[in-house]
Amino acid sequence: MTEETQRAKELYTRFLGHFLNMHKAGLLKEYKSFEIPREHELEWLNEMALEYAEQLSIRDWEAITALDALSRNYQDSWIVKKVSSFASRNMMSADSLVRLIYAEKLVDIIGSHKQVISKELLFEACKVAVQILENVISQPMVIDPGHELKKLGLKDKRALNSRAEQSMEQVKVLIN
Repeated sequence: MTEETQRAKELYTRFLGHFLNMHKAGLLKEYKSFEIPREHELEWLNEMALEYAEQLSIRDWEAITALDALSRNYQDSWIVKKVSSFASRNMMSADSLVRLIYAEKLVDIIGSHKQVISKELLFEACKVAVQILENVISQPMVIDPGHELKKLGLKDKRALNSRAEQSMEQVKVLIN
């Protein structure tokens, strides 16, 4: 890989393929000067998505947040499968905030991929999201050390439930 291509990849991956964010940072002109083919960008997006998919964890929501951001530029059904599979296997042992964030991000990812996934996968992933959201609403609030309600703009269990209910409404829109 040439130095120019390496620099282009560095810029592209730093901003998760978002040209608007590159522009805001004053780096879009530099990136565009490298004239990178779309095929390379798609390869880089896929590499990033694979890396973040491997980093999914019940301890935080950084990887799922990055996958959500990537999904705005790169849609592939395997991302929805991977995230919903991870969530269905692991979310019930996570704290209330992690469950809420994962469910919200899963709903957003489903929305970004709706045009490229099958109806079966759409319903399956939505079912996982709804199960997690219902669990957030029905179970007592549990928050692990280091996770704070205020950082997410939440005050109490009532606000947590309200956000979960909003996401359930988004699921209804996705399905219809």
